[in-house]
Amino acid sequence: MMKYALAIDIGGTFTDVVLIRSDGSSWTDKTLTTHHDLLEGFFRAAGLALGRAGIELKDVDDVVVHATTVVTNVLIERKGDVTAMIVTEGFRDVLYIRDEHRYDMFDPQIEYPDPLITRDVTWGVKERIYADGTVGQDVDEAAVREVAREMMAKKVVSVAVCLLNSYCNPANEQEIRRILNDEAPEIYVTLSSDVAPQMREYLRASTTAVNAYAVPITRPYLNALIEKLKETGITNEPLIMLSNGGVIGARVAGTFPVRMIESGPAAGALVAGHIARKYGFDNLISFDMGGTTAKACLIQDGSPLVVGDFEVDRQYLFKPGSGMPVTVPSIDMIEIGAGGGSIARVDSLGLLKVGPDSAGSNPGPACYGRGGTSACVTDADVVLSILDPDNFLNGDMKLDITKSEQAIQQLADKLDLSLRETAWGIFSVVGESMAAAARAHATDRGINYRGLPLLAFGGAGPVHACYVADRLESTQVIYPPMASVLSAFGTLVTPARLDLVRGGLSKLKDLDWSGIVRTIETMLLEGEAALMEAGITREAVAYEFAADMRYSGQQTEVTVSLESDPRDTRDPDLFRNRFEQQYAALYGVCLDDMDVEVVNWRVTAHGGNTGREVNIKLPDSPADAKSTRAVYLEDRAVDVPVYDRRALAAGQEIEGPVIIEERETTAFILPGWTMSVHTDGSLIATKQEQGDQ
Repeated sequence: MMKYALAIDIGGTFTDVVLIRSDGSSWTDKTLTTHHDLLEGFFRAAGLALGRAGIELKDVDDVVVHATTVVTNVLIERKGDVTAMIVTEGFRDVLYIRDEHRYDMFDPQIEYPDPLITRDVTWGVKERIYADGTVGQDVDEAAVREVAREMMAKKVVSVAVCLLNSYCNPANEQEIRRILNDEAPEIYVTLSSDVAPQMREYLRASTTAVNAYAVPITRPYLNALIEKLKETGITNEPLIMLSNGGVIGARVAGTFPVRMIESGPAAGALVAGHIARKYGFDNLISFDMGGTTAKACLIQDGSPLVVGDFEVDRQYLFKPGSGMPVTVPSIDMIEIGAGGGSIARVDSLGLLKVGPDSAGSNPGPACYGRGGTSACVTDADVVLSILDPDNFLNGDMKLDITKSEQAIQQLADKLDLSLRETAWGIFSVVGESMAAAARAHATDRGINYRGLPLLAFGGAGPVHACYVADRLESTQVIYPPMASVLSAFGTLVTPARLDLVRGGLSKLKDLDWSGIVRTIETMLLEGEAALMEAGITREAVAYEFAADMRYSGQQTEVTVSLESDPRDTRDPDLFRNRFEQQYAALYGVCLDDMDVEVVNWRVTAHGGNTGREVNIKLPDSPADAKSTRAVYLEDRAVDVPVYDRRALAAGQEIEGPVIIEERETTAFILPGWTMSVHTDGSLIATKQEQGDQ
């Protein structure tokens, strides 16, 4: 019997859906995101794909996988419920003092995002855990009960508990949870020893605060999703995409929403790694541009880099330290406010700027006809004739070119330019912004971005990728099948995965293996339980091991992959050799006379290959252009042939400029590039040599 798997990816503007059958058949679609009720958009999108396949939701008997922006939206919009914090007495200002790091030493007016939890709902309690994990002072139960009553009076919905040194011993945090559950059972409780059991007080407090702030939104949302799917006849619980590029059960994800912040973009980066390996590229840049944001990710040796921490809500886009740090594993990528819905404006200096503000799905760009009046990137694409307003989503969502022209004309009048010159300005400015972000991302990691292939996906990615590639000196752009919904597809082909970390500061020569064994065994059991909840059998769960290491006294550490279970080797010299190999690769030196210490132990639990694939059937004979239209490029109109992607045959080559249309997106190939069709259905645009043009 055929099995069906369903993926839903809720983005800032569109909700994408992919339905895959076990024989490789697939159905895709998009619908506008319903921010007022995400479940409405979830089931509307599902209905579109299911209807085209001729089945009902209860017929989905494989997996239902979900990626969502719900956590990101809560953090950026600051529309969460009242969230409180309990800390060790004397540490009430930890979220305000931060780590005292100035991300710009020469700017006296630097800004940081306001803490999610304010001081008036932060309480300090008498207790103390020493740095070695011993209990110096037990929790004052009466004081905590009084705090609980004060929180209820202030209508607190969720509380973050972050006590000093609790990563060494969670006993006092667990006692506070017991008291709160008894005194105020309706309040959600998040412990730092559960979410981020690592050293560094501010980093741990920030992560715990983010999780506590999001829990009242995500847990009811995911519980409602589980129940509604059950009502339709689906017995398996949905899987949720995490920031680390793995999927996990909805109940675990709802308890730790901080792990879901980069839910959708991570899936696209995982597929980019798969494509890089498939085509034999050592390095590649994935370029994901949707309706609200654009994401760039470096694929190295066929895989995206997973980092141990990242930032959200940065005040300055390219300045680490200007946002809220979160110490959870995540795919390493850079994200900017440049999508189809990004709003163009004229700044105080009379210069054209695009983003980061977005019109989203409601009201959306002016051409959506939903009340939007701001000129957006999609409006520019329509005015330039790159997009056909009558063929958007195959005509199911027609665009209003008149409203686009009216919105852009307002900017043109301020800039003293023509309508189409302004539209091209928007197109080029957003392209330059994305190229700058990709350059910064690659340069920060010591990678030469010049000439790296670009993988274009997302609803707007194929429209703008060729321009961005030109600015990055790339010579190839790949437009994969299902480019517009590639992140949703990625959730179906990525295995279940959970990354776990525990603090354990010790010099290599002083390792306490009895304690390390207990720490690792705890992580193994937690990972196994989470993956079994996600439908993975105990026998199929595999593990990888790593450690965060540094030279004694250094501020930062290096995550070092271990070839085997450290409980089996227990060889300090082997650990040091592994660390120094990676340290030398990063910094070019080793400090032979310095002790090396372990800061954290890491365990990754993951399932095997999902085995899900999509078969794309291509026509036998090359297609002719279905039409030609005049597209405005820089300072002139150019007649550009338009092809239907479904009609293109394997091996067919077309010289740019050319437009390739499909239901959910449009690929725009610039002059000087040649597009060819790969046997798997991918379109590959190659930059022509100067002598060939």
